[in-house]
Amino acid sequence: MIESDIQKSKIMKKTLFLLSLLLLLNGCAESIALLSTGASNGRIVQSSVNSAISYGVKKQTGKTPLEHAITFAEEKNPEKKRETCISFIQITKSEFCTIAKKQISVANDSFVKKSKEIVQKFPKKRKTKEISLIENIAKKSVIYNRR
Repeated sequence: MIESDIQKSKIMKKTLFLLSLLLLLNGCAESIALLSTGASNGRIVQSSVNSAISYGVKKQTGKTPLEHAITFAEEKNPEKKRETCISFIQITKSEFCTIAKKQISVANDSFVKKSKEIVQKFPKKRKTKEISLIENIAKKSVIYNRR
């Protein structure tokens, strides 16, 4: 009976320890990602740089990069419209496709506008063909005009 009480006590201590550890290390998800995926794929440097940048962004702005992406999506697509994306695998409807199409359209319009400005600023100079003196004399001749 005493042994079973000791075992139950050990199990309860372990459970309590693991639960408290879970609560304390809840914010370390990005560091765990560094250890798990980075080492197995041989991309420790890339993973550590990614974690460092994420930490720096969060420290400077108060938001993680994912939160910035969500904010950007909400700004660009406040109606949360979903448009179709055509991929090689399947046709999907998502908010990302709506945002991507909008951004491509804006970039294309801006590109066309700037191109027109440049063309107006620097018009194409037409080269005139210079005719030599001999050619000029030949064109005036009777033999040339018989053709």
